[in-house]
Amino acid sequence: MGKVKNLKIPYGISNFKVLREEKYLYVDKTKYIETIENSNSKYLFFIRPRRFGKSLFLSTLEHYYDINSVNEFQELFGDLYIGSNQTLMKNKYLILTLDFSGLNTDSKEKLDESFRLRCLSAIDFFIDKYNELFFNPTELKNKINKTKDISAMLELVVREVQKKNRKIYLIIDEYDHFANDIIAMGDGSFYRGIIRATGFVRDFYETVKIGTKTVIDRIFITGISPVMLDDLTSGFNIASNVTLDRDLNEMLGFTEKEVKEIVDNCAIEKLMNNSNICIKETELMQELMKNYNGYLFNKNAAHRMYNPDMVLYFFDQWEKSDAYPEKLIDDNVKTDYGRLNRLMINENNREKLEEIIKNDGIVAKIVTRFSFDNMNDEDNFVSLLFYMGLLTNDSIIYGETKLRIPNYVTKEIFWEYFNKKLRKEHSLRHSTEELAKSIWQAGIHGEIEPFIDFISTNVLKKLSNRDLIQFNEKYIKMILLSYLVMSNVFRPNSEKEIENGYIDLYLEKDVRTPETEYEWLLELKYLKKSEKKQIKEAEIEGLKQLRKYANSSEFKGKMNLRKALIIFSGKSDYLIVED
Repeated sequence: MGKVKNLKIPYGISNFKVLREEKYLYVDKTKYIETIENSNSKYLFFIRPRRFGKSLFLSTLEHYYDINSVNEFQELFGDLYIGSNQTLMKNKYLILTLDFSGLNTDSKEKLDESFRLRCLSAIDFFIDKYNELFFNPTELKNKINKTKDISAMLELVVREVQKKNRKIYLIIDEYDHFANDIIAMGDGSFYRGIIRATGFVRDFYETVKIGTKTVIDRIFITGISPVMLDDLTSGFNIASNVTLDRDLNEMLGFTEKEVKEIVDNCAIEKLMNNSNICIKETELMQELMKNYNGYLFNKNAAHRMYNPDMVLYFFDQWEKSDAYPEKLIDDNVKTDYGRLNRLMINENNREKLEEIIKNDGIVAKIVTRFSFDNMNDEDNFVSLLFYMGLLTNDSIIYGETKLRIPNYVTKEIFWEYFNKKLRKEHSLRHSTEELAKSIWQAGIHGEIEPFIDFISTNVLKKLSNRDLIQFNEKYIKMILLSYLVMSNVFRPNSEKEIENGYIDLYLEKDVRTPETEYEWLLELKYLKKSEKKQIKEAEIEGLKQLRKYANSSEFKGKMNLRKALIIFSGKSDYLIVED
């Protein structure tokens, strides 16, 4: 972290040099340069979710190792960790950077051309950048531009660099971006055609592998899943996958300490004082923790990580509007997670996802390598959700890993997915105003029945009798949550853990709506039509649980805390008992 106060918030900026020169905030991750340089492998493969700081870290590597940046070293790195702990390979490499995001995947031919042009552009830039090293850079560029074969382009560059007795540090960002698009389409033949046998992607990586025998001395590859790495098999079997290494758990993302330093260094206190919402620093940290923290990539690591993009987005929005952000998550991130819908073509995947939403997690193995051909295997699908940042390590149960949804905004993504699926499958139509009014009445007037009646009338009664087979308290809770997140009146908590157990639903005030007066503890029960005689027994049991939860120390002294037991019977009847 820089020592200058009132640093600018670098939302969306991934150029390390720009951040440093223009006095943006930079959270110092340079000690990890030392860590990876001293690792056993020179060829590293590292996965993190989208918008988790990968591109900025790659830019940091580029400026640290680039021979052209030697005169800028003190300005860029002097006050950072690596400035006082310089490594042997500082400013020793020619940097070749490739970014495979945004390629055209409309067809194999268009992807081939798009991939070739991206490589050509990067190689042209490489030759221009180090033109003084080459005997005749213009002739070399002309020769490469006339070459249609991607592997041949790379071979020409390798040969010329070898003549000068120099070494290349190859950096590849978004290595799997185009592959993930193809996987989401479910086009197996397209995917296999580019990755396996004589596919151009496989040929490219085989050429890279050959280049490591001469001038390609180090490689750092990033992406969001290991699927393509596995499918390349012997074409590129030299990379060490360090994604889950404990020593690198905090390399990307922010620790809680780092988030506190951001608050201190970016004049966040000024934002808090100017805001139309009165919030203390401790309350702000609690908000950030609930919304953006929770990522643990190695189950034995010391610190859970905050999503850096989301934290910076939050403060960027606050600074622009002088108000607490209305949206807690960047639309760009939601677009990235839109891939979730495309992965749900498979029925097993849909069922597995609903299980995760119902239980707020799942027990599964994290698979470090898997192929396109077995994407629908349970552990592989769940592992993909883990790599996407939709699940994270929680605990160990009977020797197996329990994964959970990391934070509130990620839960919102799941709940919104479930709501869209529910409405589409059952052709549900309703008034947005009526829904908003019913939730408003619960928070402003302390009346929960309008919302429950809205759900009963507009959702439950319109489901088929066949749907009732899977009905239970958890399924109804999923429905309630999926509609509650459409409003900023409450911050709904599912299965909130307190000293006296787990509350079915805790409707907490949302700081974005200061008008909210009431909070709710809701205990849910479901009886089949044939079980209606048990309603009194369910009422006694439910009220007992509700009172026990309300007596927890967390709720002591809370003003306007309402409690209600809601018993659903079949799909048309409900009973609300307030306590």
